[in-house]
Amino acid sequence: MTPSAKFVYTVLDYEGPLTQKRLAEETRLSQRSVRTALSDLTDEGLIEERIYPADARQRLYAVDDGVDAGDGETEAEV
Repeated sequence: MTPSAKFVYTVLDYEGPLTQKRLAEETRLSQRSVRTALSDLTDEGLIEERIYPADARQRLYAVDDGVDAGDGETEAEV
């Protein structure tokens, strides 16, 4: 995972759901870096993409709640 993807994931985890534009503002990364990071994170299943209710042309990105936090247990095992 690239440093940009890790940073974007951390910001989403801390701030909650954000649009691509807002992520670029928060992280001060280029739009292209944010877009690539979001693509990588989505492909890995670490974040989810939703429709942004205020503007259906945009997408809202959030950390996938079903992702294992790294303790070796899944939600079903807890």
